[in-house]
Amino acid sequence: MNKKPIKYSEAMEELNSILRDLESERIDVDEVSLKVKRATELIKVCREKIEHTELEVRKIVKEFDKDTSKSEAKE
Repeated sequence: MNKKPIKYSEAMEELNSILRDLESERIDVDEVSLKVKRATELIKVCREKIEHTELEVRKIVKEFDKDTSKSEAKE
């Protein structure tokens, strides 16, 4: 079954919810490992999204710098 990719903001919201549950000690001990496992999955997703975004931004800036250099050389 293919899951819809989760947005960064949704992942962070779910992580915060898990953290609140763990801090409040409201969850059953049997759920703790499931919550921690889900949290690590969400952290991985967030890291991947941040890394991808960072690469995209660097690419955009590099292209911008290249275009700016060409414009300045023509002047």
